[in-house]
Amino acid sequence: MQIGPYPLPNNLFVAPMAGVTDRPFRQLCRQFGAGYAVSEMVTSRPDLWASLKTSRRANHDGEPGPIAVQIAGTEAQMMADATRYNIDRGAQIIDINMGCPAKKVCNKWAGSALMQDEPLALEIISAVVEAALPHGVPVTLKMRTGWCDAEKNALSLARAAESAGVQMVTVHGRTREQGYKGLAEYDTVAAVKAALKIPVVANGDIDSPEKARDVLRFTGADAVMIGRAAQGSPWIFREIGHFLATGEHLAPPLVAEVRRALLEHLQDHYGLYGEYTGVRSARKHIGWYVRALPGGEAFREHMNTLETAAGQLTAVAAYLDGLADQMERLPARQPSRLEACTDLETTP
Repeated sequence: MQIGPYPLPNNLFVAPMAGVTDRPFRQLCRQFGAGYAVSEMVTSRPDLWASLKTSRRANHDGEPGPIAVQIAGTEAQMMADATRYNIDRGAQIIDINMGCPAKKVCNKWAGSALMQDEPLALEIISAVVEAALPHGVPVTLKMRTGWCDAEKNALSLARAAESAGVQMVTVHGRTREQGYKGLAEYDTVAAVKAALKIPVVANGDIDSPEKARDVLRFTGADAVMIGRAAQGSPWIFREIGHFLATGEHLAPPLVAEVRRALLEHLQDHYGLYGEYTGVRSARKHIGWYVRALPGGEAFREHMNTLETAAGQLTAVAAYLDGLADQMERLPARQPSRLEACTDLETTP
């Protein structure tokens, strides 16, 4: 698997998720076997580039390459300027966001709203490719299947993007209208893959080794991109990679390993955000780690009352030490509703 000049160690990608895939989370997922990670969305508005929020999102200190930055916006020239700005600050791959379903993004005609206006979408794609070309920086595109079920245009937009010079396309198998509800469909991903020569990545509802295998088989995609299933379970990449290579399941991670990983993640998180913001933004990550564990809900409620980094670290360590007294490894992953309801054993 390769994006432009950059070979990747595998075809398991971390999805860009606003408020989640910051540098500490990306590095954590890579440590657990992800082959590629894209930054959370960075605005193309120059008046916000110097903001603390944007500077944190664009932080790649110590991160292994290739450094991939996702940009979002509605004006071609502004997106081209954002491309050059981020390349000057270390971006090695630029990803265009045409997949975000959030209202605050789509109301400004950015994200997946751009799929409603193909001429504008292609104007932006061409401007970004042109801005990146002199630097030898590949451009990729992330999108949905369309705006709504009656307006699925991922195939036509993907073809046009390839012609414009985009070097990889990721398709989330939902329309913008769906948000994250219902089930992702992969027929559209398969159609895009069949039509394009560049790599195509399947995204949406990939939450287990079996699901990753079945989606790759069904769509013929070159890679899978995993988002929500990695929240609190970054070792999912290691589990999927082992299963794809051997057909066998890894044992769940040791509680001691989870303790070490979470505490290191928190320290890195505080280092990026500072104590006040870091403690509060870390609560969601801690909640994801413990949500399915014994006493996890009660612990999460207690965690939300703590106001200091030291208090959080002490509480997390004590909770996981107590869990280690009960079990050596985390409980085995249970089949999800998505696995139970989706059959992708046959090829299209």
